[in-house]
Amino acid sequence: TNDAEMHALNKQWRGFDKPTDVLSFPSDGPEIPGEASHLGDIAIGYETAFKDAESMGRPFEGHISHLLIHGFLHLLGYDHIEAEDAKVMEPLEVRILAGLGWPDPYATGPYAGGAHVDGMGEG
Repeated sequence: TNDAEMHALNKQWRGFDKPTDVLSFPSDGPEIPGEASHLGDIAIGYETAFKDAESMGRPFEGHISHLLIHGFLHLLGYDHIEAEDAKVMEPLEVRILAGLGWPDPYATGPYAGGAHVDGMGEG
């Protein structure tokens, strides 16, 4: 979605008065035996994601892949607010991205910024 919509979602659901790159909304509905599970929804702020990818020198497709994986892991219950949780979640992101042919987004160097990008540390 666009920055205006992400700003509204981020403010409504997280109390942050700014757009962000990715938000995850876990499903609170019951599981129905024999049916595919609905884990929830992921909102990607494509305008913020594009700006972030450009400023970090990353291919947009790789950055979007990272955001989708990041959001999906949140739907599975992973988090990164606490350092111990990040030590579990971030290596999963790196392994999944590597399987897709993308480099480690947390590594230092020309592809990555080393730390969480704006928004990634928030949701």
